[in-house]
Amino acid sequence: MAPDFELDPQTVLRAYASGIFPMADDRDAPGIYWVEPKLRGVLPLDGFHASRSLRKLIASDRYRVTADAAFEDIIELCAQSASDRPETWINGTIERAFLRLHEMGFAHSIEIWDGARLAGGLYGLALGQAFFGESMVSRAPSASKVALAWLVARLKVGGFRLLDCQFQTDHLATMGAVEIPRKAYSALLSDALGMDSAGTGLASAAFDALDRRGVLAAGAAPAPADTVSGPVSGKDIVQLLGHTS
Repeated sequence: MAPDFELDPQTVLRAYASGIFPMADDRDAPGIYWVEPKLRGVLPLDGFHASRSLRKLIASDRYRVTADAAFEDIIELCAQSASDRPETWINGTIERAFLRLHEMGFAHSIEIWDGARLAGGLYGLALGQAFFGESMVSRAPSASKVALAWLVARLKVGGFRLLDCQFQTDHLATMGAVEIPRKAYSALLSDALGMDSAGTGLASAAFDALDRRGVLAAGAAPAPADTVSGPVSGKDIVQLLGHTS
């Protein structure tokens, strides 16, 4: 059997910066194809919808939440078939490319733990001030919703401007995701990756800024690298999500 096609991480980065991303026909597909949807799902960071029950769950710290603590496990969990998702578009080619991108500091994950069990989470790619959500998974009630809420809070603190969901789904729509045409998406992407008013490149957002904060405040700027902080709680996340409802 011929080996799977290998995807160069730099090719992946250039593709995302151009508004396209890779998918595979199924888990065992030997290759990939490139996708540029006519309609793109995005989640405005100030438009995240957290229901009262979700806020209560987050504030209770029912689940333990980590970031980049088990990236390989999350991408493997996302690639598994389940009763609600019998097919997967994450094949070995994509998985290996994102493992390398994680090692390079571009790909990140949010993990949701139920005791010692990995109960859900998500992963994606950070580039400039854009975050491209790749896949999310839930193996416990509302685990993926909790992961998305923590991601939104993390992106707000880190100075991100765009959360790309790729495709709109009913699940994402309940949390504030909207669908926009390709031209509008291209403008948002260009803004998140482009130049500032002085004509210089925009500074990259900081995915780890939340880990360096103490007391959180909605809309606060990213924390300086030398900030010393304590652990972030679910109540901090609810506070950071602020007026979203």
